[in-house]
Amino acid sequence: MELRVIDKTDEELRIEIGGEDHTFMNVLKGELLETDGVTAATYDVNPEQSGGQTDPVLSIKTESGVDPLDALAEAAAGVQHTADAFTEAYEAAI
Repeated sequence: MELRVIDKTDEELRIEIGGEDHTFMNVLKGELLETDGVTAATYDVNPEQSGGQTDPVLSIKTESGVDPLDALAEAAAGVQHTADAFTEAYEAAI
């Protein structure tokens, strides 16, 4: 996975996430929307209307005083926690 910051301000972040698709992006977006201080989170897989598939661009907006990079890190940790919990539940079931 490759990350490239496109634009960052104190309360907004646009970041390209290389090699991912809707599956991962929907999970990450959902976790971001549950993260304290995040006011909006969305992504676009064809941000420049190039006519073809591109790497997704994630957009995050936060409340004043909440760094969007910190919010992204918190959401990524939440995704990892959820995946770990699923793995444990799966292993216990088999």
